[in-house]
Amino acid sequence: MSKELSKTYDPKDIEDRLYANWEKMGYFHAEVDRSKKPFTIVMPPPNITGQLHMGHALDNTMQDIIIRYKRMQGYSALWLPGTDHASIATEVKVVEQIAKEGLTKEDLGREKFLDRVWDWKKEYGGRIVKQLRKMGSSADWQRERFTMDEGCNKAVKEVFVNLYNKGMIYRGERIINWCPCCLTSLSDAEVEYEDQAGHFWHLRYPLSDGSGYIQMATTRPETMLGDTAVAVNPKDERYKDYVGKTVILPIVHREIPIIADDYVDMEFGTGVVKITPAHDPNDFEVGQRHNLAIINVLTEDAKITDDYPEFAGMDRYEAREAIVKALDAEGALVKIEDHDHNVGTCYRCHTTIEPRVSKQWFVKMDELAKPAIDAVKNNETRFVPEHFEKTYFHWLENIKDWCISRQLWWGHRIPAFYCDECGELVVTKEEHCNCPKCGKPMRQDPDTLDTWFSSALWPFSTLGWPDKTEDLDYFYPTNVLVTGYDIILFWVMRMMFSGIEHTGKAPFDTVLIHGLVRDSQGRKMSKSLGNGIDPLEIIDQYGADALRLTLITGNAPGNDMRFYMERVEASRNFANKVWNASRFIMMNLEGMEIKEPSIDELHTADKWILSRVNTLAKDMTENMDKYELGIAVQKVYDFIWDEFCDWYIEIAKVRTYKKDEDPASANAALWTLRTALTNGLKMLHPFMPFITEEIFTTLCPEEETIMLSAWPEYKEEWNFTDAEAALTRCQDLVRAVRNTRTSMEVPPSRKAKLILVSEDAAVREVFEANKEVYVNLAFTNGIEIQSDKTGISENAVSCVIPDAVCYLPLEDLVDFEKERERLTKEKEKLTKELARSRGMLSNEKFLSNAKPEKVAEEKEKLAKYEQMMASVEERLSQM
Repeated sequence: MSKELSKTYDPKDIEDRLYANWEKMGYFHAEVDRSKKPFTIVMPPPNITGQLHMGHALDNTMQDIIIRYKRMQGYSALWLPGTDHASIATEVKVVEQIAKEGLTKEDLGREKFLDRVWDWKKEYGGRIVKQLRKMGSSADWQRERFTMDEGCNKAVKEVFVNLYNKGMIYRGERIINWCPCCLTSLSDAEVEYEDQAGHFWHLRYPLSDGSGYIQMATTRPETMLGDTAVAVNPKDERYKDYVGKTVILPIVHREIPIIADDYVDMEFGTGVVKITPAHDPNDFEVGQRHNLAIINVLTEDAKITDDYPEFAGMDRYEAREAIVKALDAEGALVKIEDHDHNVGTCYRCHTTIEPRVSKQWFVKMDELAKPAIDAVKNNETRFVPEHFEKTYFHWLENIKDWCISRQLWWGHRIPAFYCDECGELVVTKEEHCNCPKCGKPMRQDPDTLDTWFSSALWPFSTLGWPDKTEDLDYFYPTNVLVTGYDIILFWVMRMMFSGIEHTGKAPFDTVLIHGLVRDSQGRKMSKSLGNGIDPLEIIDQYGADALRLTLITGNAPGNDMRFYMERVEASRNFANKVWNASRFIMMNLEGMEIKEPSIDELHTADKWILSRVNTLAKDMTENMDKYELGIAVQKVYDFIWDEFCDWYIEIAKVRTYKKDEDPASANAALWTLRTALTNGLKMLHPFMPFITEEIFTTLCPEEETIMLSAWPEYKEEWNFTDAEAALTRCQDLVRAVRNTRTSMEVPPSRKAKLILVSEDAAVREVFEANKEVYVNLAFTNGIEIQSDKTGISENAVSCVIPDAVCYLPLEDLVDFEKERERLTKEKEKLTKELARSRGMLSNEKFLSNAKPEKVAEEKEKLAKYEQMMASVEERLSQM
């Protein structure tokens, strides 16, 4: 071997160097290769505003594990990376940036503002990509895409125009979710609901004919300015004579009708509701059914409009207080009671959203949703874990039309043009448009599209669609989407219906869902709690491999995980163990010409470890194919640490030290050490790519990289069941002896004769043939195997194992003089403790004054001391 491993494992010394070489050599790049099967993952594109957090670290580690595994299996494995323009988040960042200069985006104008956003993207947009490289992400960076690059923009226009021409995109005035802070519409999926403490204001509206009042309650009294009706259920006998009458709206003094509609719940409150079509989605639907007027009382930034001079310009919450006072003064306020309710907030700025009637662009969802539902029901696409299908179905089966227009400047501009002369509307893929009716230049719609409109096309737009490219034909549909359960609604379902609609195929066969990374107390990591852990700091201190192993160990699909620093240290310790074991093997291989031994030349222990690594390959492949990554990594971890390092290396040492005495035996041991280690490294590689690459290329200089080496496959000729059975017996023996020695506090340096007794000749034969396996591990200085207890001293210590008993002469384990001295001192100490404890428990004063738990505690101590004294006296009598 031309190069050596350094004495200590230092991730900083290898990780950046190896990653730079991987990129330089083009190992991550995938090409269309018809001789191979394709395997494709599209990376969920992180926002260009992004900073790597633990969620990204987990998400991308999982993807990297899968793609490295498939690459080693011989697939043309494409992991296609990219970033998202994130319209709202990015625009907010740049608006904040220019505000420091005393400017607004309106001061700059659209074009100059967009120039500033592109500058911001150049400066910060690649930051998270660099950080993903630090994680070891083996994505095909040569194919890196951006949701606003030329190809994605072409796809967005194609989709918009196609859907518009099919009548599936339309422009209309409907109630939408409006963020008064971001000043844009939001889709239903972009609204996050949270419980907020609020109130019910009970109001009464006087009947116009002076015959009395009708009473109802509201959680938003400020919207009553826009009431255009009061509604009751048509089946409600209490109000059947009221329907058709009118009431006088308090404060405003506008006459509004009492209507009957099935929407009203007779059992809730008084069975009467006020109807404000401009400010409530359900009221809007009622208003549509009854042709009610739509009166908007709030401006875009949630202030009262000028139509109500008494409250004009007031913020909605300030207006609420003033309107309640006015209602009270007019006698319309009956009472106020506390009420916690679920309130929609903006997913970006967390401001409470306002339902608002607005002219926007929408996608009709009924026909698009059905094939996306069928694809999962027909197993064309499956969710792992399966129970997340319920979330997916629930949303798609109850979906409303998707509001896709946003009142933002950063994003894909809506490809619609208006003629201010004659009112004509044209939707086109062209950059500019003249009116087909009057020939005048047309004005493009100022709005942009919802960010998710472009990211919904990600699996196929990144492969060249709408053009019929070789990449699209070969790599699409993709195989697995790895994502968190928090964006099933935002992204997964939209990619599903978009992929089926525009390509005729579901975009992936598997959706692998993972949970959140929480802190050690189970809390969500957040800035407000100050409990976030920076993955880059962990990498700097412990290395990327240790972080990756920590994130995957114990991880089950769909489940949240807790992050403990102790686990990172344990992962680092495992890396050190692998490193040191590899160095030991390489030192013994130095200068040796190792040849593959025949089956007859292999010892039982050699066959055992080959059989174990063979089984590992079979089991891990099954786990990896089922995306049980946490189970798979635990198996390779246990194999390397326990079976390979703690057992086989220790067993093989005896033969490696006797190279000159028995070269054939040493050759078999060294060949087996190298073979088992090589296979173990390959199976560990997807999880810990850096350390495995450094060791592998040192151990196997004839191979270029572990990344392109073949994933181990099960070999029938390595199925050594007899060897496994024999080693199991030897392991039982070693564990029993070690447990006995530990209980007697015998130091490892003190060797003992081992006498094995079994009536079964076959069992005796196994122990006879495999003395080299347990001679050192059981700390023996001699081994005798016999069929009965003949010649065994009565004071020999025994331990029982399956089909045999092993005996250790007491004089071999104990220095009698020192042990007698130690036991005598122990007896004196226990005598004093027993006298003290018995004295206390026979003292009536103590028993009557002490707390019951103190008395119980003392009784427990006495029982323990009596047991210890009996044991000490028994040992002394034996001696």
